[in-house]
Amino acid sequence: MLIVLAIAVAAGYYAYKGITGAGEPESCKEAFNECMKTCRRTTTEAPAAQACQEACMLDQAACVRRAK
Repeated sequence: MLIVLAIAVAAGYYAYKGITGAGEPESCKEAFNECMKTCRRTTTEAPAAQACQEACMLDQAACVRRAK
């Protein structure tokens, strides 16, 4: 009985990943957008926000270079 339950849980997990796309690597653009969104939510001071956004831009440039 326990083995059947374990198999059902594993099948459900992989079905969930297949339907939602969870676990797939995000594109550079998606990563950049998420980084910028995080900057807007977490920084309140202008210099900190600018530094965060510059870090996002550098990360995006590095991502694009790795993708090529």
